[in-house]
Parts: sequence; structure tokens; C-alpha cells
Amino acid sequence: MNDDDAVSQLSALAQATRFGVFRLLIRQGKKGMAAGDIAKELAVPQNTLSAHLTILSNASLISSKRHGRSMIYSVDLDRTRDLMSYLVNDCCDGHPEICSISMDSTACS
Repeated sequence: MNDDDAVSQLSALAQATRFGVFRLLIRQGKKGMAAGDIAKELAVPQNTLSAHLTILSNASLISSKRHGRSMIYSVDLDRTRDLMSYLVNDCCDGHPEICSISMDSTACS
């Protein structure tokens, strides 16, 4: 992770619909959610959602896999963890462990 990666990811999240998609998907954990279900849940037209999913995917915040005729999207938990760690890396006079950000990979099964 470097500054350019972090800015790219934060820029992808700096839009209300994309931020909503990210928050919805992070609640789903590794099982993810079909694009059509995301569109329904957030009341976003599917063509508009597709553009937002592409931006989040290009920023490496989400990934997709085909399941039958559907695309299932999920948050890339490793990349999200990397971003969070990078953001707090310099906090508390060089002691980021004080910030207590925990993204235990076993918690999002």
C-alpha cells in the first residue's frame, strides 16, 4: 500500500452510492451479494450500479465471481484491512496498535 493506492481507494468511496454499496457488502462478509440484489436493496438502477461496481472493483475494494447467471460481489477484506492499517500507521506517535482497529479475518466468514 502506498499513498496513491490509498487515495484511489478513498476516492472510490467518496461518493454516496459507492459508499453505500461498500457498507452493504461489508455487512455481507465473504458470501457477498448479487448485483441485482444490491441494486434492489439500494434502489439504484442496474446500469448506474454497474458503473459504481466497476469503480470500486478498479480500486481493489471489491471483487466479483460468477455464480450461474449472476455476478456475486464482495468486499476484498484483505485490501480493506490494508487500507485501514495504512491510514493509522503513523498514529499515536508511531504506535498504531494503540488505535485498536481490529479487522480479524475470522470475524467475516
